[in-house]
Amino acid sequence: MTQSDLERMDCMEVWGGNQAADQSFETAGLKIWIHSRPHNHAAGGGDVYYLSSCASGRITRILLADVSGHGELAAQIAQALRDLMRRNVNYVKQTRFVRAMNQQFADFGQQGVFATALVATFFSPTRYLTLSNAGHPSPLVFRRSTSEWTELTIADDHEHPATDMPLGIARDTAYCQLRRRLDTGDMVLAFSDAVTESQDSDGQQLGRLGVLRLVRELKVAEPAELIPALVERITVLRSGNLQQDDTTFLLCQATGGGPSLTNSLLAPFRLFLPVTDRTKLG
Repeated sequence: MTQSDLERMDCMEVWGGNQAADQSFETAGLKIWIHSRPHNHAAGGGDVYYLSSCASGRITRILLADVSGHGELAAQIAQALRDLMRRNVNYVKQTRFVRAMNQQFADFGQQGVFATALVATFFSPTRYLTLSNAGHPSPLVFRRSTSEWTELTIADDHEHPATDMPLGIARDTAYCQLRRRLDTGDMVLAFSDAVTESQDSDGQQLGRLGVLRLVRELKVAEPAELIPALVERITVLRSGNLQQDDTTFLLCQATGGGPSLTNSLLAPFRLFLPVTDRTKLG
């Protein structure tokens, strides 16, 4: 993946799925890189990733979910999540979306299905990223002003303990939200638990802090090089790393841009059009 590979995401569009992917996009204010590999080269896995862009392009929503199990049921859940993304494409606030996801997994609960998930909404006019975490590994954030990677944790942003249990455990769970302004050049890196469960050279799980240490040690010239470099670094640490489960990385970089005047003017008319579906489910 290189900078020139970036594809412009259209307004009123949802992209993603649960298949293998190496893709990069540009939306209003963000560049996004995604690398995903289902376990054992399957057609589709339990890692589900989606991007959406609203009628004006101002709202970019990102979902990364790790669904328990595989096969037909996991594909049904991926489709249900896709439908939720489409219905919420024009909502700036993600509270309704996260609540609906949790209720949906509660309905699947009798089949023993649950999921961890990260939901992020970037609103380009304010450059704020809103993040909800349902039991998923905490993403990492890079601040260009300090040239430092740190954890982006919801628990640090509230006086009370964050409610971040996996989706489907309790129907009435109210998930906390973290809001952070992303300045130009800032980056956020998210990943599935196959990354934190990888082992170091001594056979110990990397965990959150181990992944953070590896990312801090990487020396890359461009953001597009970060995910490939991190995959290589983890796989050489110990045989079998990133091969025991579905693996997904998602990197966002703030560009400081915004929607075009044309997209802003056309937004009211696009509200009456169906959302374009560019998803692929295995």
